[in-house]
Amino acid sequence: MTKSEQLSEQLDWYWRKNLRPRLEGLTDEEYFWEPVRGCWSIRPRGTSAITMSEGSGEWTMDYVFPGPVPAPVTTIAWRLAHIIVSCLGYRVGWYFGGQGVDSETFTYAGTADEALKQLDEMYGKWNAGVRDLSDADLENPPMVGPERFPMENRILHVNRELIHHGAEISLLRDLYRWQDGAAAHRI
Repeated sequence: MTKSEQLSEQLDWYWRKNLRPRLEGLTDEEYFWEPVRGCWSIRPRGTSAITMSEGSGEWTMDYVFPGPVPAPVTTIAWRLAHIIVSCLGYRVGWYFGGQGVDSETFTYAGTADEALKQLDEMYGKWNAGVRDLSDADLENPPMVGPERFPMENRILHVNRELIHHGAEISLLRDLYRWQDGAAAHRI
């Protein structure tokens, strides 16, 4: 296996065996579920209580910069959008010549199904791009984007981010299912 195949396989194994199966059957109710007051989410344009929001379509993402400390709890919708745009989308455009993605002009998904389609598409582009890199490509910093670390470092960072945020989404799904002990009654 080449180095790029190893890096790709690290994330792809997690994608196939953990994250993507855990997203099967995601409902709109789960997608938008707010476990606490003040969650950041994806909302219909003009309905956010946040002074800033990003997106060009009917749905926008709650966001402010710099972010508050502590950071707010986010919904599954927000986390998926973050993975699609910030973790994968920017970098697909920067590193692999894909269509540039920008959080301010992105069309955020108003349904769970639409978000999963966006996720699958962006993950497919990321994975294909990583697999096509040579060892020399991995050793050098990318020539575009703000990051000046070796490409291998960038890929490991994205892998970490996807695993981290995927685990958060999985936990939110567990909390949704088990709220008030409801899942215990279905076993």
